[in-house]
Amino acid sequence: MSNLRLQLSAPRSARKNTPQRPLGRHLVDAGAIENADLLHALNLQHHVDAPLGEILIAEGLLKRPQMLRALAQQHDAQLVDLDRDPPRPHLAGRLPVAQCMKFRVVPWIAIGDTLLVATSKPHEFEEFRRALGANQPTMLPVIADMAQIQQQLSRLFGPTLASQAAVRVPARESCRTWRLGKRRLFIAMGVALLLLGCMMLAPLWMGVAATMAAIATLAMTTTLKLLSLGAQLLSKTPERSARPTVFIPSSFRLPKVSVLVPLLKEKEIAGQLIKRLTRLTYPKSQLNIILVLEQSDEITRATIERTKLPSWITVIEVPEADKLTTKPRALNYALDFCEGSIIGVWDAEDAPEPDQIERIVHRFQQAPGDVACLQGVLDYYNARANWLSRCFTIEYATWWRMILPGAARLGLILPLGGTTLFFRRDILEKLRGWDAHNVTEDADLGMRLARHGYRTELVPTVTYEEANCRVWPWIRQRSRWLKGFLITWCVHMRDPIRLLREVGLIRFLGLQTMLLATFCQFAFAPLLWSFWLVVWGYPHPVADAMGHSAILLMASFFIFAETLNLILAGIAVSGQEHRHLMPWVLTTPLYFTLGAVAAAKALYEFIVSPFFWDKTEHGVTPDPD
Repeated sequence: MSNLRLQLSAPRSARKNTPQRPLGRHLVDAGAIENADLLHALNLQHHVDAPLGEILIAEGLLKRPQMLRALAQQHDAQLVDLDRDPPRPHLAGRLPVAQCMKFRVVPWIAIGDTLLVATSKPHEFEEFRRALGANQPTMLPVIADMAQIQQQLSRLFGPTLASQAAVRVPARESCRTWRLGKRRLFIAMGVALLLLGCMMLAPLWMGVAATMAAIATLAMTTTLKLLSLGAQLLSKTPERSARPTVFIPSSFRLPKVSVLVPLLKEKEIAGQLIKRLTRLTYPKSQLNIILVLEQSDEITRATIERTKLPSWITVIEVPEADKLTTKPRALNYALDFCEGSIIGVWDAEDAPEPDQIERIVHRFQQAPGDVACLQGVLDYYNARANWLSRCFTIEYATWWRMILPGAARLGLILPLGGTTLFFRRDILEKLRGWDAHNVTEDADLGMRLARHGYRTELVPTVTYEEANCRVWPWIRQRSRWLKGFLITWCVHMRDPIRLLREVGLIRFLGLQTMLLATFCQFAFAPLLWSFWLVVWGYPHPVADAMGHSAILLMASFFIFAETLNLILAGIAVSGQEHRHLMPWVLTTPLYFTLGAVAAAKALYEFIVSPFFWDKTEHGVTPDPD
């Protein structure tokens, strides 16, 4: 390795007075491309905001080594191979991490007082110099492949970036201060003993209080569903088949879009994922798909090594830090490596519609500046796998096609889903990304966006993924979601007056319903089921304390709420795509009994292990494609 460095000539200043020939002319003169290829790429450059070389590579007209040689020749700089001759670790302290990440440069070698800095964008080097200010070292650029630069950035700065990723969100907006300690355990034990004592001393009145709490939260969720149904019926959206084709003005240059795909212990999903992403119709020169995996994840690494990746897909490995292995920490780490001005998130099993990126870019182009996030619709490709997958699909068709669109029309805060999310990068970075310790980082980020004055919109584009179709994995997944909802509610209710002032009364009540009431409905479900006793003619356990009329009124409201759930589900699956699920709608009350088990597990983990990430296994049912 050192012998390579000894062959270097003395550093020299770049030419300043001789005009640089365009990159395309260098490539034509070198015989790398034809004039027709150059004209084709230049024409495309009018429509996409990408360097000429990247367009030629994406179009299959140029190999990356040819482009790098032409860049080195154009800028009179040396071409280096960072895999064969990597930077020395001690050089990491010569340049600030933030600027190296922003401009995608890495300190390569020091010769005397001169620092050679590797870049794949030499045209940005002067801007990099200016960003460093007056105390910068003497520097000269050398040319290296972007993938190699990112690999070396991760090697040099990885531990620092990983530690920062875990604490990126300010402490006042994060749940990371809830480290397991004796104080929280003592509080939990104290509350449990108090409730147990009350149950022993006054079991009837404890039953009354719990029943009233269950009815109160049922009233909150039922009101939300009624209002959402009304909003949907008053402004019915057209069928997806009638959606107009996306039209993007020819004067608008398509931006670069980075999409993060976190992977963890994926055995077979990588090949299917690449196949699905290849169908995307957005220009590949403007796509920056980043597969994000943990450095210790040998299973996924082996899977990816068996898969041939196109040039627009890269891999980022997240170093270990603080024994925290969560999706939001991985997203925070990978965010620094993104190239796009729009940042998206997909899951490992996702199959987005081919024109999804165009629709996102088009909407961002038209939307007001306060629209920070666009949320797509989730659907499931394995709905016919078994009864559980059918009910799962019905549940989420109701959520994505009825309740969430209705809530959006009502102006409520939208708790984001974990995938098919797209953000304006500058706003996402302003909010400091995701809370690395929150197991529903998506719902939390939706709340933080609203509190900072930004809006989320739903867009009519669908991503298909795998519905959970096994009982215990379903319970594990749902318990993580419910635990995250409870954690997110606690975080944002640290200062209720401030929250109310920031979001207003209506959205404040909506937040209580979507987070707290949703959790309580699963937790209190056995109490609500007790009203079936009244329907079947049996006395209710707390009828003596509350009176027969009150119990009859509550039972009637419970039946009304159950009927409303069935109506919403029936409307949600009445379209041609989901019509085969209609007979199964009547079985969904049985399906939701699993939620009570998930809520108990969530409450236990909320106390004992709030940051534990119960991973959902993908690839259980085959992709029909």
